[in-house]
Amino acid sequence: MAPSAVSLPPAPSTKAAQKEAERTSGDPALAFIQDEGTSPPVFEDKYEERKYLKHRLVIAFRIFASCGFADGVAGHITMRDPVDPASFWVNPFGMHFSLIRDEDLILVNHAGEVIDGGKNWRLNYAAYAIHAEIHKARPDVTFAAHSHSTYGRAFCATGRTLDPLTQDACVFYNDHVLYANFAGVVLAAEEGKSIARELGSKKAALLGNHGLLTVGPTIEAVVAWFVLLEKCCEVQLLADASSAGSGKPLVKIGESEAQNTWEALGKPATGYFMGLPLFQVAEKKQFGESTFLGRGIEPL
Repeated sequence: MAPSAVSLPPAPSTKAAQKEAERTSGDPALAFIQDEGTSPPVFEDKYEERKYLKHRLVIAFRIFASCGFADGVAGHITMRDPVDPASFWVNPFGMHFSLIRDEDLILVNHAGEVIDGGKNWRLNYAAYAIHAEIHKARPDVTFAAHSHSTYGRAFCATGRTLDPLTQDACVFYNDHVLYANFAGVVLAAEEGKSIARELGSKKAALLGNHGLLTVGPTIEAVVAWFVLLEKCCEVQLLADASSAGSGKPLVKIGESEAQNTWEALGKPATGYFMGLPLFQVAEKKQFGESTFLGRGIEPL
């Protein structure tokens, strides 16, 4: 007896196929076209590069202060030194983000020794324990930022990663981790190594019961991602509260749609460009300066 034929589902009609095609958002490459004007400047002189990047780092601290990310003495942003890549610049311990100037930054080697900088050579040891290990493990990471932001801390107590609820959250789709092991203030190199291992190749970490961490090749991207990650944590908490109140589940973005959105908005080059407006405002308000897409100081 011959086997019975297997019934296949009917092929979609031309109209149905067209409707499905209309749901796609287009080529992710069209979201951002990178060229020389939308890329960070390149320096032949490493000392000139150091001078430029130190000033951008100081602007980043002013942005963090304006966003309310300066909480007591907690928080730090580091910059791998282009002259001596086995060391990094960081804020002096105990100085408010809004007051930091280029000459106040301190240079720390991977042994935890302050080897250059301003009058205050105090080092936040947690900054060394976390950032030195990240810089060692990730040659692609020039900058790393950590602060005890309000919504970041709240969400880091939930023991979860972000859901793809919004277009903005997709910037971190499959590109952030939860480091759930809170062992107290990070004062040991081994804990810093554990954080670096968990972070892997991703750009952000939710440090359980602690706060947010972002890393990247440019200070503009790292700041843009930190500010955005904080807002995504706020949105997630609000959405969770709304769902709990209404009893209705949240609508999540599909996997392919979330991945396409990451392809459009989640890469380092786009992160750099996303951060430029934050720097433009801080340049003008904090220092009376103006740059064209971050490429050198222009007269007012």
